[in-house]
Amino acid sequence: MKIFNKVAAFALAAGLMLGISGVAFAATAVNLGTAGSFAVLGGSTVTNTGPTVVNGDLGLSPGTSVTGFPPGIVNGVQHVTDAMAAQAQADLVTAYDAAAGQSTGVTTISGDLGGQTLAPGLYKSSSALGLTGTVTLDGQGSPDAVFIFQISSALTTASASRVALINGAQACNVFWQIGSSATLGTNSTFVGNILALSSITVNTGASVAGRVLARNGAVTLDTSPINRPTCAAPSVPPPVTPPQVVVPAPVPVVVPSPAPVTPAPVVIPAVAPVVAFAPVPTQASAPTASVALNNLPSTGFGFADWFAKTIGYAVPSAFFALAVTLYLFRKRQ
Repeated sequence: MKIFNKVAAFALAAGLMLGISGVAFAATAVNLGTAGSFAVLGGSTVTNTGPTVVNGDLGLSPGTSVTGFPPGIVNGVQHVTDAMAAQAQADLVTAYDAAAGQSTGVTTISGDLGGQTLAPGLYKSSSALGLTGTVTLDGQGSPDAVFIFQISSALTTASASRVALINGAQACNVFWQIGSSATLGTNSTFVGNILALSSITVNTGASVAGRVLARNGAVTLDTSPINRPTCAAPSVPPPVTPPQVVVPAPVPVVVPSPAPVTPAPVVIPAVAPVVAFAPVPTQASAPTASVALNNLPSTGFGFADWFAKTIGYAVPSAFFALAVTLYLFRKRQ
């Protein structure tokens, strides 16, 4: 029982995933092949009235009649019953069948599209479809959003009707596969690639941002600007650049150079010359009275000895001094 429950849960989850995937990828862009270079392509005839401007190639095959250019202007190449036109028609058949053959995640529509806002996907009408007012196709932010309309019978738009694109939807990714013919009302604004089994009529002043491609019938234009669209490249988020880490340059450490040290001059004092003085000759001194006194004989009495020595010492000295004085005085005279 537990195994059965697990298997059932797995099957339910897988079914839900498949269902979600089917809705997410309900419509895929149709490859137009060489028909993609054409803004106008007819099967039997191409007829124009007034100053229509076709931006893109104009082709016809297998028919042979293209009229109204001028006054109409083709900003591209006209291919009338040539190999290029024949190949474009063959590729148109392939593209038509590819658009009609899609069936995953289909949404049924009917009546009139006016006033509706539609998400990307596959829409199918089992009868004729009309457009009065404005239908809005919401790309939901994706430039790759695809819209495919499978219309079993005719498509008819009213005068001044409008197909509007928002949120990244692009005209190149809108496809109208029509089982019979398409008629665009006066002064209407239409968007997308019309792949009609029979004919396409663009009435006075109606404009198409897309292509008008008729497999078997005629294309009729009347002062109708037709602009072949080109898809913008899918938006790619810019690469994430990590923020740069700016490492500040190291501040140089300036070490001041030491001031030169000038050694103080060593002043060596001059050595004073040693003057050797000649020795003063020593004169023989005259014998003093002390010598004579020392040589006196001792009397043996203390006082008498002292008196005798003192008087004996002083008297001779005085006489000697007087004699020297008299000598010097006389010598000076």
